[in-house]
Amino acid sequence: MGVVETLTGRNADFAKTQFTEGLRMMPALKTIVIGCVDPRVDPEAVLGAEPGEIATIRNVGGRVTPRTLEEMMMLRKVTQAAGGDLGLGWELIVLQHTHCGITLLEDQPDLLTPYFETDEQGLAEQAVSDPRAAIARDVAALRAETRLEGVRVSGLLYDVATGQVETVVAP
Repeated sequence: MGVVETLTGRNADFAKTQFTEGLRMMPALKTIVIGCVDPRVDPEAVLGAEPGEIATIRNVGGRVTPRTLEEMMMLRKVTQAAGGDLGLGWELIVLQHTHCGITLLEDQPDLLTPYFETDEQGLAEQAVSDPRAAIARDVAALRAETRLEGVRVSGLLYDVATGQVETVVAP
């Protein structure tokens, strides 16, 4: 049996035993987590979120890039179309982690400059090898985004060796 067959079989079990009927499109905690695609760092599991409580955006490094900001604007439009707004009362959490694979690319500006949509000088500001500095930088970028006025922004660091989360930038 292949991976697809295994996963669709697990889905059948999920649909019978764990599916939560009636979840709303908007996260119950009015929270969006920006996190890394690393399978060790599933934001819902790491933060103990129940189904429907948080929304997540995942990318390489859990970074706030120009594309991430545009995705946030698209989510805002979806929220508005659903009768709400992504603003006052909402939380954005930047969740990065220790031993992230993006740090292995620090010496490859040819890969990183297009990802961050910057030049080599601007790449140093991205703090690719320092997760705490990267979190502070990304939180500052979100807080400076005028299209997200009223949203509380914070930054957390997940330690893949201990399973614990540390607040790097408080809301």
